[in-house]
Amino acid sequence: MPQLIEKPTRIEPTGNKPKQIDEYVGRVNSQTDAISIAQMRSPSGWMEPGQRPEFDEFTLVLKGKLCVEFEGGQLEVSAGQAVIARKGEWVKYSTPGAEGAEYVAICLPAFSPHTVNRDSD
Repeated sequence: MPQLIEKPTRIEPTGNKPKQIDEYVGRVNSQTDAISIAQMRSPSGWMEPGQRPEFDEFTLVLKGKLCVEFEGGQLEVSAGQAVIARKGEWVKYSTPGAEGAEYVAICLPAFSPHTVNRDSD
């Protein structure tokens, strides 16, 4: 039988400014290890530490722009665009634009703070 996800769980964010992370599917909200699906809302000027995750991350930007730094450069991902960060690649996400960003992140396998491998300060 299909499982209804009635509402997300708010996840504690990492970064220099408050960001909303609402997990619909994943280790916390649905006890799913295979995949995580979360809606993110980050303000203007938000950034998080770089990371080298042990999962693939597929990100669809709904509003605003998401900046994705990687070894060798950076991408600006606008509303209506998506980006794929492969496991083992170093990436750093931020929203420097005036309107911030709203986006959906899908991780395979599911996001875990133990497998994101964030840079130490």
